[in-house]
Amino acid sequence: MPIVTHLHGGRNSEESDGYTEAWYLPGALDLPAGYAEVGSFYEEFKEKFEDRFGDAWGRGDAVFQYANADRASTFWFHDHALGVTRLNVYAGLAGFYLLRGGPADLPAGVLPGPAPRPGDPPGQKYYEIPLAIQDRSFHVDGSLFYPAGRIAFDGFRGPYIPDSDIPPIWNPEFFGNTMVTNGSTWPVLRVEPRRYRFRLLNGCNSRYLILKIVTHPLANRPATPALPFCQIGSEGGFLPAPVQRDQVLIAPAERADVIVDFASVPVGTELYLINEGPDKAFQGGKAGTDYSPADPATTGQIMKLVIEALTSPDTTVPPSQLSLPSFEPLGKASRIRRLSLSEQKSASLPNVGPRQMLLGTLDRNGAPVPMRWDDPVTENPALGATEIWEIHNFTKDAHPIHVHEVQFQVLDRQQAGRATRPAEPWEKGFKDTAVAYPSAVTRLKATFDRAGRYVWHCHMLEHEDNEMMRPYTVG
Repeated sequence: MPIVTHLHGGRNSEESDGYTEAWYLPGALDLPAGYAEVGSFYEEFKEKFEDRFGDAWGRGDAVFQYANADRASTFWFHDHALGVTRLNVYAGLAGFYLLRGGPADLPAGVLPGPAPRPGDPPGQKYYEIPLAIQDRSFHVDGSLFYPAGRIAFDGFRGPYIPDSDIPPIWNPEFFGNTMVTNGSTWPVLRVEPRRYRFRLLNGCNSRYLILKIVTHPLANRPATPALPFCQIGSEGGFLPAPVQRDQVLIAPAERADVIVDFASVPVGTELYLINEGPDKAFQGGKAGTDYSPADPATTGQIMKLVIEALTSPDTTVPPSQLSLPSFEPLGKASRIRRLSLSEQKSASLPNVGPRQMLLGTLDRNGAPVPMRWDDPVTENPALGATEIWEIHNFTKDAHPIHVHEVQFQVLDRQQAGRATRPAEPWEKGFKDTAVAYPSAVTRLKATFDRAGRYVWHCHMLEHEDNEMMRPYTVG
């Protein structure tokens, strides 16, 4: 299998970013004759890395340099190989990368801790816990199931390429029937009546999550929340101020740094972290009104929380009294780019689609100009430029848009014929992934301060693997 690792959220030079065509195969002895062992950008980035850092790459490996000079943040890393990201991440190539320290962090003891560390003794109590939430499906023997074609998606059985323009192995989206947290299906977490810090990651391929804490796992949806979340951070570190939320909408690849206070909950109580996002592509709206929530018996449950006795006093600062690190917004933009999200149906079979998902630009009349991965680069900010990217979504789905190399600010959104809405309170910090809603324009502002070749794409992995990704260059 080809792989190339991307540090999602990290701001690193191009050869260490995990460029999707810089993949490489294992240094194995049984590769069939004629197989390409590396992607088309591997050798170029290998030479650049050796010139810059003096470290050589060998057969079947690559060396990356992470500066770790960003704000204290919740990053994650995952495979990014061209065309197979959905499969490699689904198989398990993903994990947390937590960056701490520096002027944009808080002193020890202010927030709940400690977090898990290598070498911890058995029975160590943790009050900061990363939670990677994913959906999976399994065969009866416990091995992972992933559909080999799109029959499960829309019942289409062919004809496939070359007798049509429909690829035989692509599913427009994937939704598992089992929820997995940190590698365990429907786990139980024992918590004390005190404050906890949860680092939430939506690691699903296509599924949006709407998280709540409730008293009964099968409660009618939308359920009444039992405890609120206090969100203190997003992908780019701490927010300007804490935000109280009854539920957390989190798109694929987004992260939410939250505090949950269990102090008022009696010992022995059982609570449940549930999901009210849909069992299909998310299009916006409210659960129970605009779409059916996830199946309460399966994908509507994430994990159980059992309250046990307090073992030590909680000396952390209550969320209402927190003073978060200062936040400096980006400066004035020098350019506005108008970009498009599109999907295409089959050109040879009536009413069959989508065939592929596409990013692109807009023409002077405001119509989308869809482009494929291998079309010429159209986004080429000058080194050091601050730009506004207007994402025009011409599809029916909400797409999580991820821009490599930068942490951006979400400015606002505007649906056709409606007033402009500012970014949500929990989007006021720096982000690397943002939801572009259907029939709406989402505006992002970023400063491009590292020269090189990067990518921007939808982070629904099935979309990313079938053309919803574009290269861009800085400088």
